Amino acid sequence: MIPVTPPPEPAAFDERCRRPGTDWLTANPRAKRPKDLWTPFKEDLAAGSGHLCVYAAMFDPIGTVDHYLSWDGHPALAYEWTNYRFANELMNKVKARADDSVLDPYAVRAGWFEILLPSLQMRVTNAVPAPLRRKAEFTLERLRLRDDERIIRWRRAWYELYERGQLTLDDLRSRAPLIAAAVERQQARAVG
Repeated sequence: MIPVTPPPEPAAFDERCRRPGTDWLTANPRAKRPKDLWTPFKEDLAAGSGHLCVYAAMFDPIGTVDHYLSWDGHPALAYEWTNYRFANELMNKVKARADDSVLDPYAVRAGWFEILLPSLQMRVTNAVPAPLRRKAEFTLERLRLRDDERIIRWRRAWYELYERGQLTLDDLRSRAPLIAAAVERQQARAVG
């Protein structure tokens, strides 16, 4: 995870999502799932994070809209822009109803997480404030960010593109910034 600034609410969001969504909630108080009115705004959300999954910190050309606080626990937030996060589909599924048991990507600060080379595993750093360390560790576990083979393969794909010269370090930084930071640390150690 890396710091991500919440994107501004799109101009048409209130008219096309929040208000009709609030009306739908009133008319359907026992619904098992909310009516999807947010997908037309997924591109705005994705653009706000540079198309990086806010949990995995890697480029995702498709992604999904994650309700940070889930529908099950917080139905009133189903149509609130401030509750949406751009996430890879796997992250969204495994997070499920974990809600604020996982770190909010919008609260993460620089240097809280790092990728290790050559394993490509993610770990929590000492930069995470002590009161948030358990939550940070739980986030890695719940979202399988530490060492799930699917996530490692995703990271490896970016890393190998860089190693083969198909991506510059700047390209890697824009598509997988934690991997780019790991490469920079490795290069600094080699020089020093």
